[in-house]
Amino acid sequence: MLLTTGQAADELGCAITTFRRLVHAGLLPGLSRRGVRVMIPLGTVQALATRRRAPLEQLDATEIAVLRVDAARPAPEPDRPWIGFAATLTPDDLLKALRGWWRCDPVSVAAGGVLPVTLSGYVVAVLTGLQAWEKNSTGRHTFSQARLAGYVTDLAAPRITLTSRRDGDQQLAELLLGTRLPSDSGGAIAYVTTHTAG
Repeated sequence: MLLTTGQAADELGCAITTFRRLVHAGLLPGLSRRGVRVMIPLGTVQALATRRRAPLEQLDATEIAVLRVDAARPAPEPDRPWIGFAATLTPDDLLKALRGWWRCDPVSVAAGGVLPVTLSGYVVAVLTGLQAWEKNSTGRHTFSQARLAGYVTDLAAPRITLTSRRDGDQQLAELLLGTRLPSDSGGAIAYVTTHTAG
């Protein structure tokens, strides 16, 4: 059985624009077209609906930052060709697309030790190595030594690619990738508590 993007969004309880970000990012397998409509297998939607929440209580920090991005689009900047997430980007382009430039409190981001990247509320990439940052003239920050611990290429399965050889990075990627991590923010960076305090 195939669903339209509108029907899929209804099943997941989200806005159609939120669901379309997953389609545009190349994260959903088995898509087909009926005229101008994109059709999604019911099984894919059911897999997303039953995805577990990110086990933040297993992290050491009491609060972490979450980077909320859109599907990748060309970036008119000299240091990166893309901004946002797409499953088809190379790890190098993906890292450049995600490590900055963001309005944030860099000290708080670094203190969390990990920066999950979410698209439509699902963790699609994980950044680590956040201890160094730069600030530009508009007050935005980039984490110049950030590492891409891993990313998702198929959100339904989910299928993940680990890109760091460090054990700690791999453990964080395996813990968080493909999980649901809702967050609220007026900007790209949100802060969520992990409920490990006291």
